[in-house]
Amino acid sequence: MRVPPNPDIRTLPKQPLDPGAPGRSRKIKRGRKLRRAGPGELYIEDRRQCGFNPPMHFQKVTLAGVGLLGGSLGLALRQRGLAGKIDGLVRRSKSISECERLGVVDHATRNPRRAAEEADLIVLCTPLAAMRAALESMLPAIRPGTLITDVGSVKTTVVHELEPLAIAAGAHFVGSHPMAGTEQHGPAAARPDLFAGALCVLTPTPKTSPSALRRVQDLWQAVGASTLRLRPETHDDLVGRSSHLPHIVAAELAHYVLSPVHRKEQRLLCATGFRDTTRVASGPPEIWRDIALANRENLIRVLGVFIEGLQEVRHLLEIGHESALLDFFEQARLRRNAWATQQRSTSPE
Repeated sequence: MRVPPNPDIRTLPKQPLDPGAPGRSRKIKRGRKLRRAGPGELYIEDRRQCGFNPPMHFQKVTLAGVGLLGGSLGLALRQRGLAGKIDGLVRRSKSISECERLGVVDHATRNPRRAAEEADLIVLCTPLAAMRAALESMLPAIRPGTLITDVGSVKTTVVHELEPLAIAAGAHFVGSHPMAGTEQHGPAAARPDLFAGALCVLTPTPKTSPSALRRVQDLWQAVGASTLRLRPETHDDLVGRSSHLPHIVAAELAHYVLSPVHRKEQRLLCATGFRDTTRVASGPPEIWRDIALANRENLIRVLGVFIEGLQEVRHLLEIGHESALLDFFEQARLRRNAWATQQRSTSPE
């Protein structure tokens, strides 16, 4: 049944097609099988499906920032024997003893040059806004040929800022985003299986060394992740919808429903559905502030589309359109269930 138009709903201008998504598709590898590529995608590969795990070992790995992701990577590298030594660069003195006590690194320091000395792999695990400063502070100690990557949730700005710095130092930078995490934070929340079954997006550019790209891909696959290559801009467009928008929605739900202006009984009526829907709102606010600002252009656009969708649902309620409301919930159920059956990651992100 056709839904009567709502004159209060603004029609958003159509967004231009992704320049990397022509009307034809390219074949790409997934393990030993070929499948079609999506917009802006190079290929997705999970070497575990091929029964092949390449030898991988770093003499020294430096983790700049040892929180949930950095600490989990340290534990995963150690558990799998992938690094001879793991050093951590931290901001606070008390973090040194905490990280060493938890075993997420072998040695922690606040000295950037000491942390980067002799490292053949550096992984930037700081909040987005601190990544450039962290890399700049280590540059004097970085050797030519050093491999540098990151775990940032936004890639366009990170790659644009960090790749030239690495190249100028004779190093190799490859952007990466492991889609793993929880609402918890800090090294105490780290676990060695955080990346098992997760997807890690790699964002190479025309300047990326093919051998460096392969080594970063091998790194993430060695700790249990499958990898997907996308252009930085395509990555940011997609995660703006699937990761950053849901976090804003969860945060606003927490703001609105738990506002002190409501009756005190309101909180008593927030059960498991509300808990599950708003779980990510418990994440570190400074990290999500940086993510929202770094990807704000995509977020502004998808928020507009999302708000328009809410207005359409409101219109259906106003006119009491039973069949359209049923279709709204049924389509959501079908799409969500189809997506859930394809998930392999144990990460709650």
